[in-house]
Amino acid sequence: MEKTSIGLAENVAGVLCYVFGWVSGLIFYLLELENKFVRFHAVQSMIVFSGLTLVIFVLTFIPFIGFLLTMLISAFGFILVIVLMVKAYQGVMYKLPWAGDQAEKWLSQQNQ
Repeated sequence: MEKTSIGLAENVAGVLCYVFGWVSGLIFYLLELENKFVRFHAVQSMIVFSGLTLVIFVLTFIPFIGFLLTMLISAFGFILVIVLMVKAYQGVMYKLPWAGDQAEKWLSQQNQ
């Protein structure tokens, strides 16, 4: 595994992009300016988990069904975090269907 500009192995930095959801994604996006693997995982983390955070926030205003949906989405988010962390640790640039494509598009626009 390659080292990143912040001194971590790229797979470890990729895992850390998901630890605190979109917040850690943002931190690694701002800190890591060179490694494409880490930047991809950082952007994908920001897209996926900011979206989930927004949905959960909106659902909190719906009395009973909102609570149930929030619990379901939170469980889904937890499983998703684990899967994405395992894939990043394995060194796989695992793309989620829509978010992965958006992350690649975002990064390709940054490099032009």
